[in-house]
Amino acid sequence: MRPVKSSEVLKTSKTDVFLVSNLTNIRYLSGVEVSTGFVLIKPKNTILLVDGRYTEAAKKTARKGVKVDDLDSLKKHLKGAKTCAFEAEDVTVARLANWKRKKMNTKFVQSKGVIEEFRRSKEPDELKHFRKAQRITHKMMSRIPKALKTGITEKQLAENIRQWAIELGADELSFDPIVAFGSHTSSPHHHPSSRKLSKGHIVQIDTGARVNGYCADQSRVFFTAAKTPEQKRVYAALQRAKQESEAAIKPGVTNRKIDKIARDILEEENLNKYFTHSLGHGVGLDIHEGVSLSGKAKIQRLLKNEIVTVEPGVYIPGKFGMRLEDEIII
Repeated sequence: MRPVKSSEVLKTSKTDVFLVSNLTNIRYLSGVEVSTGFVLIKPKNTILLVDGRYTEAAKKTARKGVKVDDLDSLKKHLKGAKTCAFEAEDVTVARLANWKRKKMNTKFVQSKGVIEEFRRSKEPDELKHFRKAQRITHKMMSRIPKALKTGITEKQLAENIRQWAIELGADELSFDPIVAFGSHTSSPHHHPSSRKLSKGHIVQIDTGARVNGYCADQSRVFFTAAKTPEQKRVYAALQRAKQESEAAIKPGVTNRKIDKIARDILEEENLNKYFTHSLGHGVGLDIHEGVSLSGKAKIQRLLKNEIVTVEPGVYIPGKFGMRLEDEIII
């Protein structure tokens, strides 16, 4: 949930000020999309620091309470601050050294995941944008069956999906679409190729629309012929794993518990060894953010209004793969 007061962030970082450099976090806090800049969180105000390319637009569109100043004024705004948290995963060694060369009388302290934690629980305006992206993605998926004509290539279908997204009102896709035919489906993140669709191919689609920065993410499996007994068994197991893990999702439940529900079901069918990734992940301004639904991830409890994907998959090398995925608003 977006911090209402600067003190909420500084209480977490335990520093005098907090310097935000991650571009997605800058957009989240300020409401302004930039290619370079900072947000400086101080005890009594929040300042968006941008260069001349963004100043005019930023002053018009920045969130209420966010001041806008020139990028070169960072040293001025740090005056009097003894400690400044920075986003360690985003700041390079060279950038940190540059700050120190400017002889700022401030101690820079590494932080990790502070703003990302606030981003997990979504505000009403964020959910509105997400739901629109989700609706558009459903409509895109509904067009797939008619497009599955013998001879179409993976690349051609991927391009169709891109065009549909814009036509239906998205700003863009959340990520490059995954389109796989036949044995290519055993690669979870297959890049579309020139392979042509033939009767009997399984088709795996993974795509999502982006609206006002917010991402949708869905996966579907389509069949161009009657399912084989093995395909029926795998598909049924995935449907059950998805349904039962989704049913258990609620605030307070741990990420590992949800992952285990799906894996236990696949283990009953001797398929868990072919499930090679996490069950799901958080979604928002980034396609992967926040919580990871994985037995290997750090333990996290799910939050109200957090958005997560549930995407069990089975990938049998050289034969086929399947993944079913939807997003859940907790």
